[in-house]
Amino acid sequence: MVGYDPNLNLTPDEAALAGSAAGMVTRAIISPLDVIKIRFQLQIEKVSSKNPQGKYSSLLQASRCMLTEEGLQAFWKGHIPAQLLSVCYGAVQVYHTLRHAVFTMYRQEGVLTFYRGLTPTLVAVFPYAGLQFFFYNVLNKLLKRNSSKSKGGLQSLLSGSIAGVISKTITYPFDLFKKRLQVGGFEEARIHFGQVRTYRGFLDCAVRISREEGLRGFFKGLSPSLLKAALSTGLTFFWYEFFTNAISSLKSQP
Repeated sequence: MVGYDPNLNLTPDEAALAGSAAGMVTRAIISPLDVIKIRFQLQIEKVSSKNPQGKYSSLLQASRCMLTEEGLQAFWKGHIPAQLLSVCYGAVQVYHTLRHAVFTMYRQEGVLTFYRGLTPTLVAVFPYAGLQFFFYNVLNKLLKRNSSKSKGGLQSLLSGSIAGVISKTITYPFDLFKKRLQVGGFEEARIHFGQVRTYRGFLDCAVRISREEGLRGFFKGLSPSLLKAALSTGLTFFWYEFFTNAISSLKSQP
């Protein structure tokens, strides 16, 4: 188990509990970046602060806009299904509650509606994992060769973070395709955000984005996604250490 320290006198179950708690807290903290990333991904118009065309043009502008129009809670829309990994983000943006979203989607469109965007997800899984391991090994060897002393965990953390960023950047378009396909059927509810599109499937989505939005269209939302990834790694390690120490302290009390 990554980060497991036997010197803290924790059982594997307690370490797993600390890891789960660290993951939940981290996700809650970085949720605003995830929400903004998805807003960028779904925007048909160009995302640019120099030449703004759509509702959102930059991280700062989007944050101000959401805070003014929707309030602070907007940054945590879709947070519960994100924690449960069960229902797509788009459902909670249109519906009142998670339960309302599930029943309404099932009643109106059937069970297949919950699997929209599955194809780009599956297509991205294998290259992402492979690229991550490839770049991790390359960077690890490079750091070991250029370092007189082994840095241990710090070296692994650095190699893993950089490998994750590179792999995420390369496979990022598949995440964008997934989001575009997942919100199919919610066009009327999203009309006030700007232009909307209905795609017939994975290939149609890729071709139309390329034709209408250009190469940069495949990477909308990449900056908050990479910032989120970097913060997520650091925060997860921080909160894991916090919770393991807290559990260990509680156990040592008489």
